[in-house]
Amino acid sequence: MIIFRKRVAGLNQSAFSRFLLRARREVGLRGQINVLVTGSRELQALNRRFRGKNQPTDVLSFPAIASDGLAGEVAISAEIAAQNARRLGHGVAEEVKILALHGVLHLAGHDHERDHGEMARKEAHLRQKLRLPSGLIERVHGAPRTTRTPPARAHK
Repeated sequence: MIIFRKRVAGLNQSAFSRFLLRARREVGLRGQINVLVTGSRELQALNRRFRGKNQPTDVLSFPAIASDGLAGEVAISAEIAAQNARRLGHGVAEEVKILALHGVLHLAGHDHERDHGEMARKEAHLRQKLRLPSGLIERVHGAPRTTRTPPARAHK
């Protein structure tokens, strides 16, 4: 299920659903992925509640706890995605897809803080395969790393 609480120029429900299906398959992740595209205020509230960090973030991943056909959930800030896209010179739709791919990798169990660059390499390979510009790990850290704090994962 995809919920757009904030609209993203150039990205509709159908196109994003196809992208998520392809990303999930490429990552080898089984189960449904729910995605919420919302504003920074809601991401800040989620970040505060689940990670104890009272600041907005661009993406949070929530792996499913029970095996009921759900792989997990990803929340994306459309506002931060738009800021990133402007700063990096690509479209907001592409940025939302980059953030979604990053979240999907976390749902699949990847952890760029502890995996010695494995997630960064996987993400770079998938970005090329899915025709996406530079990825989140390189932008945030300049090297293959990131944050992973169960049950939610975020950046910034």
